Amino acid sequence: MSNFDVIIIGAGPGGIYSAYELMKTKPELSVAVFEAGNPLEKRKCPIDGKTVKTCVKCPTCSIMSGFGGAGAFSDGKYNITNDFGGTLYEYVGRETATELMEYVDSINMTHGGEGTKLYSTAGSEFKRKCIQNGLKLLDASVRHLGTDKNYVVLENMYQEMKDHIHFFFNTAITKVEKLTDGYKVIHKDGEAECKFCIISVGRSGSKWMQTVCEDMQIPTKSNRVDLGVRVELPAVVFQDITNNLYEGKIVYRTKKFEDSVRTFCMNPHGAVVNENTNGIITVNGHSYEDPSLQTDNTNFALLVAKHFSEPFKNSNEYGESIARLSNMLGGGVIVQRFGDLERGRRSNYKRLSEGMVIPTLKATPGDLSLVLPKRLLDGIIEMIYALDKIAPGTANDDTLLYGVEVKFYNMEVEVNENLETIYPGLYVIGDGSGVTHSLSHASASGIYVAKQIAEM
Repeated sequence: MSNFDVIIIGAGPGGIYSAYELMKTKPELSVAVFEAGNPLEKRKCPIDGKTVKTCVKCPTCSIMSGFGGAGAFSDGKYNITNDFGGTLYEYVGRETATELMEYVDSINMTHGGEGTKLYSTAGSEFKRKCIQNGLKLLDASVRHLGTDKNYVVLENMYQEMKDHIHFFFNTAITKVEKLTDGYKVIHKDGEAECKFCIISVGRSGSKWMQTVCEDMQIPTKSNRVDLGVRVELPAVVFQDITNNLYEGKIVYRTKKFEDSVRTFCMNPHGAVVNENTNGIITVNGHSYEDPSLQTDNTNFALLVAKHFSEPFKNSNEYGESIARLSNMLGGGVIVQRFGDLERGRRSNYKRLSEGMVIPTLKATPGDLSLVLPKRLLDGIIEMIYALDKIAPGTANDDTLLYGVEVKFYNMEVEVNENLETIYPGLYVIGDGSGVTHSLSHASASGIYVAKQIAEM
C-alpha cells in the first residue's frame, strides 16, 4: 500500500501538464502518475516497413499508450482556439481557456519547442477565398512542433519531473474506489491511496472510463464519433494553404444531405501511419519539423461527425464496427485512388504504382464504398470537389484515400466548473473526459485542475 497526496491516472497530455504544474506550484505534495504503457524511450512501434509491414497487435500499443499518450508521436500541433478542439471554455470561460492554452505554449517553448512557428488564420486572404466557395475556415493560432520536436519537449519535461514525481509505467489501474477521505486505486501489483485523484486516460481509455463511471455511478452522456478517410496528395497542391496557415481547419456543409464535413490534422510534407485503438487498426498522419524527414506529400483527414440518441446511444461502438469491417476486408487499412472510387472500382497495385502519388503507408488496395456508409462517402466526395476549387488538384484521379479514419470521443463525464465529478477530489480531464479533443485543450485542462488542487 502506497499513500500519495495526488494520484494521476494516465501520462498523456492532461496527466503530464497537471503533474508538471503541481511540481512547480506545490512541490511539497507527493504526486504519483500511473501509466498503462511504456516510458517515452521504450515506446517503439515494431512496424519498420521492411521486416514488419503491418500491425502485430502488441499488448500495449506504443503509438497510443505510454508517456505522452497518443499525442507523443503526433505531429505536435497545438491549436490555441475555442472554435474547435473541445468545450473546455464552457466550464472555465473563454478567456481562461485561452490563457491556459497560451501558458501550455510557453511551457513547450522553454522545453525544446523554441524556434517553431506560430501560425494564424487572422486576416487571412484564404479565409475570403473559402467563403466565396462555400467553405468556412475556422479561426485559430497554430503552434506546429512537428513529431520530432514534440518528442524533444516531452523528453525534456520528463527529465525535469522524474526526480520529483513518482512514475509507475506498465501499471494499468483496474479500479478506482471512494474512501472516507480520499480514493484508492487498484493495479496489478497492489493498491495506492490518495486525497486527490485525477483521471486522464485519453481516448484509448474510453472503455475503461465507462466502467469506472458505471461502477461509481458517475453520470455521463453520449458523445459523437468522427468517421472518414485520410487524403494524401502532392504537397504542392496545398502549399498555398500550408505555407501560410500550416493547417487550415475547413468546414463544408454538403448540398445533398446538409452534413458537415471537416478537414482535420493536416500534415504538410508528412506521412500516413497506422493506429491501434483497442485492437482495431485505423489511420492517422504525422509530419516533421526536420526537413530531412519530410516527404513530397501532404495528408489530412476528412471527417463526418455522427451522434446517436435513441434507441442506440454508443457512438464509439458504431465507429468500431465500421473500422472492423475495413480491417476484415483489407487486413488493416485500405487505400483507394479517388479516380477508382468515382468509377466504382477497386484500386489495385498496378494503378497505384502508375499514379503520381507515392503512398507513404503500405496499405491494401481496396474499395472504400464497401466499408463506409453511402451518406458519409457521398459527403466526403462532395467535400473533395469543394476543396478542389480552392486547391486545384485535390480531386485528381491519383489522390489517395485511406480508410478508415475514426476519432473516438469518450462519453462526456458530468463534471462541474472545476472539472470535478460528483465526488469531491475526483477529477476527470483531457480527452478521456469527453470535454477536450486536442493536445492544447487536454494539456490546458491538466493545468487548470492542478491549479485548483494547489490552492486548497
